[in-house]
Amino acid sequence: MAFKSRELYRSGANGDRWFLVLDSQSGRVFVEHRPNASSGGQMSRVEVGDFLAHGGKGPEHQALLRLVGTLVEEEASA
Repeated sequence: MAFKSRELYRSGANGDRWFLVLDSQSGRVFVEHRPNASSGGQMSRVEVGDFLAHGGKGPEHQALLRLVGTLVEEEASA
């Protein structure tokens, strides 16, 4: 699979990172969470809709909403 990703948010407190990822072969878009190395956690992927619907209102969710907002603003300007 060929993936393109963009970092959404990096936690300054613990180093966890969240990415918006596109699988260019399937067209699937998801959020990937990469926990910090010291936590020993496993990377996880979740569909964007599920991430927003069930994930709460953390800073990583706000970062995704800001990114989506920039797409809407760009479209309105065109």
